[in-house]
Amino acid sequence: MPLLELQNLTKSYGAITVADRLSYDVAEGEALGVIGPNGAGKTSMFNLITGTVPAASGDVMFKGERITGLSAAARCRAGIARSFQVPQPFGAMSVFENVLVAATQGAGESGQAADDLCLDVLDRTGLLKRANVAAGGLTLLERKRLELARALGARPALLLLDEIAGGLTEQECRSLIETINDVRASGVTIIWIEHVVHALLAVVDRLIVIDFGKKIAEGEPQAIMASKAVQEIYLGIEVDA
Repeated sequence: MPLLELQNLTKSYGAITVADRLSYDVAEGEALGVIGPNGAGKTSMFNLITGTVPAASGDVMFKGERITGLSAAARCRAGIARSFQVPQPFGAMSVFENVLVAATQGAGESGQAADDLCLDVLDRTGLLKRANVAAGGLTLLERKRLELARALGARPALLLLDEIAGGLTEQECRSLIETINDVRASGVTIIWIEHVVHALLAVVDRLIVIDFGKKIAEGEPQAIMASKAVQEIYLGIEVDA
């Protein structure tokens, strides 16, 4: 049984379709990469999975149960957490307090158990020494790490990462890849949207390609990146037959 299954999800905004009968599944423990051009519907897909936007039709199945009608908060408590493409911390709160919100509201912990969860997450994401710093004063890499830490603070079974490597230097990207691989090794299932393709290839087992809300390719990462459809649609290169 897949951990997550999307069944013919459809969503449009007027004439713009962001999900066109989108279907795929993700196995427990798998790392799935998602690529596609800007405006392809990738972030909208995360919105549909997490419940921040309702689907027009289709279903989201999680752990074998239909969660299509659940609120975003309920889906988070069920085990789905995400990062955002643009980090959105509570800037006036400390790094620790930002993660504590996730631990209490997402994972449902309180007291010492919540504190322990936060400290463990901050240690895993390299932010422990910055625990008492106001989140608004973090560097870009630290804000990206805080997005990851806040998601992990909800103790997810499924972690959704939205372009978390964007804007980082090569060295910062390598460091982030190590952290994400450590998270995956702990048993967390990952779906990762990313334009930094070499980062994806260092982590994921499988790639899907989305264009105009439709899945156009799916398979082994190296084979997908070598395909004509991906080069023409995603990379913008016209490939001879």
